[in-house]
Amino acid sequence: MRKLSIALFVLLAFTLAAAQQDKSKRPSPPGTAEVTLSGKKITVDYSRPKIADPKTGTPRKIFGGLVPYGQVWRTGANDATSLKTDADLDIGGTKVPAGSYTVFTLPSESGWKLIINKQTGEWGTKYDEKQDFARIPMKAEKTSKTVDPFTISFDKKSETEAALHLAWENTDASVSVRLKK
Repeated sequence: MRKLSIALFVLLAFTLAAAQQDKSKRPSPPGTAEVTLSGKKITVDYSRPKIADPKTGTPRKIFGGLVPYGQVWRTGANDATSLKTDADLDIGGTKVPAGSYTVFTLPSESGWKLIINKQTGEWGTKYDEKQDFARIPMKAEKTSKTVDPFTISFDKKSETEAALHLAWENTDASVSVRLKK
């Protein structure tokens, strides 16, 4: 009985230690993109993978390779990418109510789709299409220089509008984000 108690204690301690893992030490550390529009905050939390394979250091082909065209991508690494908005938004012409969501993308050579999913808190590979709130077209362009690691950012255009950018390797996919009128 004593050995079982010790084994359970060790297992519990190991589990708690793993849960407290410093996410900044992961091969794909966390990142945050934020913008404030008319006093309302919009936040995207994600992980930032690199072009180089974390185990071998070998550069990888990202879009059309590691991230296949025509398949839903977790949009980062590790935990699912999250979107939290304090305001009702218009994202690329789609009305998105204030709240918390998960972000996935559907990359293709001809254009991308931003997927706003209602399920939250899951690991990045746990995608349930039935939970999709919207699939929003994005504009995808080639970058003039390589972007590494994967980066999500906002480009504030005015007090009520910004552009959301997803950039990695030689691609920048973007969509407008406006406060809903």
